[in-house]
Amino acid sequence: MCNTLRVRWTIIPKTAPQPWLACRGCGGLRAFQPSGKIRLNANGRKLDAWLIYKCLTCERTWNRPILERRNVRDIDPHVLDALQSNDPGWIRVETFNLDALRQKSQRVDEFAEFDIKKEMQSDTANWTRLAIELMVPFPTSTRLDRLLGSELKVSRSRLQALHDQGMVRTDPDRAGVMRRRIRNGTLVVIDLAMEADREQCWKALAAGDPL
Repeated sequence: MCNTLRVRWTIIPKTAPQPWLACRGCGGLRAFQPSGKIRLNANGRKLDAWLIYKCLTCERTWNRPILERRNVRDIDPHVLDALQSNDPGWIRVETFNLDALRQKSQRVDEFAEFDIKKEMQSDTANWTRLAIELMVPFPTSTRLDRLLGSELKVSRSRLQALHDQGMVRTDPDRAGVMRRRIRNGTLVVIDLAMEADREQCWKALAAGDPL
């Protein structure tokens, strides 16, 4: 695809998911947020680890299990080091573990606000197609049509029409992909051969350059 302008978008949610739990301090269901801290308890060669959450209302804590009675020898050394050092990067990844949260809470709030980093991967003269590679290291509730619409200044109805006409393609392609939440590694290719402002407008928006 030598006529393709390639960019990469990395999407990072601003706020980690928040479980709703019965708070003993408030006496009712409340939203809890991660504190960014790990609690460890060692009993011989066995280790327990929890991620500490705090009630948004009264700051009472809740410990979300990460490891339970795990033999230290069976723990990945990288994970063990992250737990013992309260590694902020590892902890942030774990705060987005939706499966673990849903096992402990019937309601988990997700937040659509995100930061985005746009990088040019391959530029070419007289390009007619725009390829956007999506990097989504953390789960996010942001839908594909909302992401493209907000970043490219295109209405969602127009995006859906372009998709229906085959002018917007995704890999992988799934039924209703435009209305689904974005996934890591998704490639979006937009045919812009008929767009006269693709260089001045579309390129600037896709690459994050000021208009």
